[in-house]
Amino acid sequence: MEPVIKKIDVQEAAVPLKRPFKTALRTVTTAQTLIVKITASDGKVGYGEAAPTPVITGDTLPSIESAVNDVIGPKLISKPLFDSADIKATIDQSMVHNSSPKAALNIAVNDLLAQSYGVPLYQLLGGHSDHITTDYTVSVGTIEDMITQAQDLITKGFTTLKIKVGDDSEEADLDKIVAIRKAVGPAIQIRLDANQGWHPKQAVAVINRMRELNLNVQLVEQPVKATDFDGLAYVTANTTTMIMADESIFSIEDAARIISMRGCDIINLKLMKAGGIDNAVKINTLAEAAGIPCMVGSMIESSVSVTAAAHLAAAKRNIQYVDLDASMMFSSNPIAGGIINQKNEISFPDLPGLGFK
Repeated sequence: MEPVIKKIDVQEAAVPLKRPFKTALRTVTTAQTLIVKITASDGKVGYGEAAPTPVITGDTLPSIESAVNDVIGPKLISKPLFDSADIKATIDQSMVHNSSPKAALNIAVNDLLAQSYGVPLYQLLGGHSDHITTDYTVSVGTIEDMITQAQDLITKGFTTLKIKVGDDSEEADLDKIVAIRKAVGPAIQIRLDANQGWHPKQAVAVINRMRELNLNVQLVEQPVKATDFDGLAYVTANTTTMIMADESIFSIEDAARIISMRGCDIINLKLMKAGGIDNAVKINTLAEAAGIPCMVGSMIESSVSVTAAAHLAAAKRNIQYVDLDASMMFSSNPIAGGIINQKNEISFPDLPGLGFK
């Protein structure tokens, strides 16, 4: 007998981070998140997660819980699991926006499907690789503090660092990168994330100056405001460093618009923005057709949704960059299992679905 969705449960979790996480947009000391558990009639359980990030997605913990419990979740009960197209369409169409609760439910459904087929999720999604390599983020701070963070990460085996900038003047940001590059040496890959912190001309000036100083910055993520598509295109056209769109792209429509403008060189896929795995796959497919590689990243999320994002990253050839350090920032994770972190390498347990026990 075909399994159906029987029950949906949610559980709030609050986990202190190992150290405060600071960007141009916010500071996080304790991660608030919502774990979603979908139980099928055959007893299998799928896990998902929604991380509230009001300054980016607009979702809060109460709004996520209400969306799952009161709006979307009830429409999924008794639906046949293998009619997954209908389930996923119901998740997408039950309400506008609310991308984080949609992501949690979509992740849990995909976990259940992969378990039912008896394979890890990355194999069901495409199976490109069975391991990936991630960077690790250096939070905003003083130059001395950021150098200390960077050196500590290198001793732990990380060879690519993502440096948060955009919280200060471009001169101060430039000073930080000059100092960090000198401290870590030429072999370490450096990526920058301005989190919308610069104006277009300001971004062009500082990025080109970094190029002139041979700081060897691999890419710059979201240098301008999320809604400033013209500004993002201006920065892309007037710099030779690769420019990545992050907060500008939530949907396939956003991706189509920025691609048509030649507005970026790379697209950052995040499940909390896209509303889950399936919409992220659609964006990646469109980007691949346009010759644009993708990164998979996350918000401040636990091992549940980071594991889902890692399975997506491993599955697709066009996903060439990985920024999945978030769950390593947690002092503990709410559920046992999921991805295996060894220094900068992420691998997967030989278990079906997402691998939670």
